[in-house]
Amino acid sequence: MITFPNAKINLGLHILKKRKDGYHDLESCMVPIPICDALEMIVGKNSTWTATGLPVPGDPKDNLILKAEKLLKKDFQGLPSLQIHLHKHIPMGAGLGGGSADGAFALKLMNNLFDLHLDDFFLEEYAAELGSDCPFFIENTPKIIRGRGEILEPISLSLRGSYLVLIHPGIHVGTKEAYAGVIPKAPETKLETILADRSRWKEELINDFEPSVFLAHPELAIIKSNLYQAGAFYASMSGSGSSIFGLFDQKPILPNWPSTYFIFEASL
Repeated sequence: MITFPNAKINLGLHILKKRKDGYHDLESCMVPIPICDALEMIVGKNSTWTATGLPVPGDPKDNLILKAEKLLKKDFQGLPSLQIHLHKHIPMGAGLGGGSADGAFALKLMNNLFDLHLDDFFLEEYAAELGSDCPFFIENTPKIIRGRGEILEPISLSLRGSYLVLIHPGIHVGTKEAYAGVIPKAPETKLETILADRSRWKEELINDFEPSVFLAHPELAIIKSNLYQAGAFYASMSGSGSSIFGLFDQKPILPNWPSTYFIFEASL
């Protein structure tokens, strides 16, 4: 059985306060986008893990797909061994939630493969154990996320008919680096109020990570500026970076980006 975990972008991202557990309370609107990995699971005599595409760094035991498998096998004794293959296409460390999507989609895939009949509520509970962004990818629809990412609120928001340009220049922005430059504060205007009026997005739909990350990596600010010059009605860094995206009313004519950049274009 195969599935295609997709990426996300953030429309606004506010860091509200640091929590006693070391995490931060945040607020953002996450929207799924059609750039995907491919994840396959086959029942086999022995458990195997393979990956192709972009290199997947780190110890396999820290991979969210394998953590998802372990999580379900702990509660559902006797599940058979799986041969798991991931083809990685979503850039990592890019603020696109690719790893979180892989973990969440692994839960959904095993739910279907083994007929566990877990509804989305329970899958979101499992996903929250994997990571902060993971619950979003269970229903995989636009949501306002709060808390550390586990509180999800549906929002009536559609980008249908818009054109997305996503650029990842290969710069790695560490999570600690991103949070170190942010002074948590509550926004003056509710996120839902700004999202309801697209004319306010450019000036008021803010990602709190941008000022410090752009200071450390000024080329990211240039990419954002170039997207606006190309006619984007909104441009922003996604998550803690370093991907920058632009939303357009029609397919734009883009600058000549360096060949080292990852550039994705799609109609939404």
